[in-house]
Amino acid sequence: MTMSDNSYGAIHRYEPARESTVAAITIVLLSVIQIVFVGVFTYGFTAGWGVGTSTGTEAGNVLLGLLLAAIFINLAFILLLYRKEFLPDVMVVKKRRRKWEDLYIREEDMHGEEITDGTLDKLKRAIYPYYKK
Repeated sequence: MTMSDNSYGAIHRYEPARESTVAAITIVLLSVIQIVFVGVFTYGFTAGWGVGTSTGTEAGNVLLGLLLAAIFINLAFILLLYRKEFLPDVMVVKKRRRKWEDLYIREEDMHGEEITDGTLDKLKRAIYPYYKK
């Protein structure tokens, strides 16, 4: 759905999410697998699979590393499916700015100001706070 309003902040294009049942079931299954991976990693970490001087230490470190990689890859797939299937696609009209516009608060300040502008007034106010212009 495309809208013709070109004012700033207006929604230019809005496509609703698909919200498929297959994606929801897949996210639930991946979440269960995620819980299993986290449980096995936590058990291995507390049981000391990667600690000690035995010959199995290197294998324990590799196994814990692979479990941690599987946790993050699985989480990435969950987030990817959620973003693709359950979040709407929205394009908002934004104001295009020139490079210098972000540097200055007001347009009259775009050329900067001199160091000595108002120095005498600032000095008089510092010495005598009730000084009037």
